[in-house]
Amino acid sequence: MPTENGALTVRGNVYTAYTCEEERFKITEAIDLSIRMAETVAQATQISADQLKLPEQETSRKSTKSKDHKEVQLVDGSPEKIALIGANLDAK
Repeated sequence: MPTENGALTVRGNVYTAYTCEEERFKITEAIDLSIRMAETVAQATQISADQLKLPEQETSRKSTKSKDHKEVQLVDGSPEKIALIGANLDAK
């Protein structure tokens, strides 16, 4: 490249260029993650306390015993395989 003081020679190193490019990608990714985290925190602060409550879970079948039905285990050692039989049946 011509200059006022003569020819200017520019030399490059492929390894250094690759390392700088790799570092630039890491920095860009970190900045992007930081921006998304800040947006998520901002959205989380706008959620009301009522929306943060967990819904109540149904009670498990084992704890809800009815006097109208009797649970009979169909397979030994497998509590989820049960049959419900009416408890107030006639002897016939």
